Amino acid sequence: VQLVESGGGSVQAGGSLRPSCAASGLRLVNYSIAWSRQAPGKGREGVSCLSFSDGTTYYSGSVKGRFTMSVDNAKKMVFLQMNSSKPEDTAVYYCALDKFWSSGTSFTGDYWGQGTQVTVFS
Repeated sequence: VQLVESGGGSVQAGGSLRPSCAASGLRLVNYSIAWSRQAPGKGREGVSCLSFSDGTTYYSGSVKGRFTMSVDNAKKMVFLQMNSSKPEDTAVYYCALDKFWSSGTSFTGDYWGQGTQVTVFS
């Protein structure tokens, strides 16, 4: 099993980026899928999560309305459309899969990617 993120980079505040995550060795439909991020000197923060059990996508308050998560199950790709970016979005972004996550529980992640750097400058 492998998760590989790409598509990070630098963007001016207000701009857009679309990190992606390529999965191999498993079927995405069997997992809840999440994006999280870690800014310098801070702990890891959940950004969005697609629930395997009910198909609902959840977003953190800090990105809701600006970020959109999507999944292409046939291509085993996960995307995070980042619009109206802010400098506080600067972080390493990770995708992860969890077979047993449900809303209200902690997302521990069975598999994690290596991360992709996103930098938003003002």
